[in-house]
Amino acid sequence: MALPKANRLKSRRDFQAVFRNGFRCHSSYLTLRALKPALSSMPSMEKSMEVCINYPTRIAISISTKVSKRAVVRNRLKRQISSSLYILLPRLSLGWRLVVIAKPTAIEYQCKGQQFLQELEQLLETAEVLNGYS
Repeated sequence: MALPKANRLKSRRDFQAVFRNGFRCHSSYLTLRALKPALSSMPSMEKSMEVCINYPTRIAISISTKVSKRAVVRNRLKRQISSSLYILLPRLSLGWRLVVIAKPTAIEYQCKGQQFLQELEQLLETAEVLNGYS
């Protein structure tokens, strides 16, 4: 399942901000780069419906040719990671900008989507992105 358009990180400026100012969390198959939302730019919680619409968590998935030279393999990995993120999306705090980077070892678990779900959940807990942590 693909991520909704509102939750996709696309602009070059956002990528640069995440890589310049964000922090990293590592696991054996994935790396998470995360940029915490600036509290000054967030409106008051009284307008919670507007917050959900205006400040959703935006996510990008990056898989380099170091993982695999074959686009078919990289796209399959991207779809599996995306579907795992789609499951975790309702539990994410608002306003975060995330970049999920696959390591070359991720190729070993490309058939096991449950492995990516567990890895992502662990990384998001470490980064305190899941609801209840930040």
